[in-house]
Amino acid sequence: MVTGGAGFIGSAVIRHLLRGPDYRVLNVDLLTYAGNLESLKGVADNPLYQFVQADICDCGAIGRAFEVFRPDAVMHLAAESHVDRSIDGPSAFIQTNIVGTATLLEAATAFWRDLPEGSPEKTAFRFQHISTDEVYGSLGAEGFFTESTPYDPRSPYSASKAASDHLVMAWHHTYGLPVVITNCSNNYGPFHFPEKLIPLIILNALDGKNLPVYGKGDNVRDWLYVEDHAKALCRVLEKGVPGQTYNIGGNNERTNLQVVEVICETLDALQPKRMAELHLCSFKELITFVQDRPGHDKRYAIDATKIRTELGWMPEESFDSGIVKTVQWYLDNDWWWRPIREKKYAGQRLGAACEGKKK
Repeated sequence: MVTGGAGFIGSAVIRHLLRGPDYRVLNVDLLTYAGNLESLKGVADNPLYQFVQADICDCGAIGRAFEVFRPDAVMHLAAESHVDRSIDGPSAFIQTNIVGTATLLEAATAFWRDLPEGSPEKTAFRFQHISTDEVYGSLGAEGFFTESTPYDPRSPYSASKAASDHLVMAWHHTYGLPVVITNCSNNYGPFHFPEKLIPLIILNALDGKNLPVYGKGDNVRDWLYVEDHAKALCRVLEKGVPGQTYNIGGNNERTNLQVVEVICETLDALQPKRMAELHLCSFKELITFVQDRPGHDKRYAIDATKIRTELGWMPEESFDSGIVKTVQWYLDNDWWWRPIREKKYAGQRLGAACEGKKK
């Protein structure tokens, strides 16, 4: 059972699982604004794939999903995930990320307890909770987040994810539910909803719109290609030890400005005709510095030693290779993103309304 399977990371996980014959997958997704079944177009007719539209806060619907599908594992990705939206409306984050996780944990525990004692199904069962490095707060110029870093969330989004992490581990210690938790760095890649930085910059550039960079653009993130993340999650599902947390990072630290500039350079090379149509010498001319986001964490960086040494996972994509693949995907797949830009999200500022100066 994959919750949030129509989202960015969830759909990548499902596509990865269904590349082989080993998994039968139930996608449980409410299809809120960022959920998009078009991201699963390539597997929709696979006989090993099923979809149920349901809210993880709906205990009746979730209970029925467990009863009918009878999963041997849950990969819990359903979440409100955009920091800027959490600033505008934190209640949805509290409801989905905290209450929804608790509802799912209760249903999973009831299902797991009813499995025959000592049976292979009960022994193999796992509840995998997918979380974020943002629960750890903000790093200075040096150091890395490890699995033992104290939690210090700074936004409504990260606070809601921290709360859900604690609930998952509490269910393990209190009820014995076999859980694993993963905390990942910033993901990017195909099928990424265009409110997030990388797709927003790509699509704004193609439209000749300003490319907004918060503050001075010196906030640092560790970037992880979404296909690498999907493979890591499956590795944790198969080999992770119950009660353990695994940090997943790409070892690709970049400032936000560096990210925007490399996207511009990639588009300069791939889209010279569009650049000329916009009367630009480089897409970098569209970079615009805007008022910073409230509570903007300075730096995130993951130490992924544990998952590398204990489970044998390493990212395959560097940022340089991954960003070229990502930009090219958006150039080749306007059938996916154009309806979103027209009907759901046109690239407007979220979290704070303000204007900036062009670079």
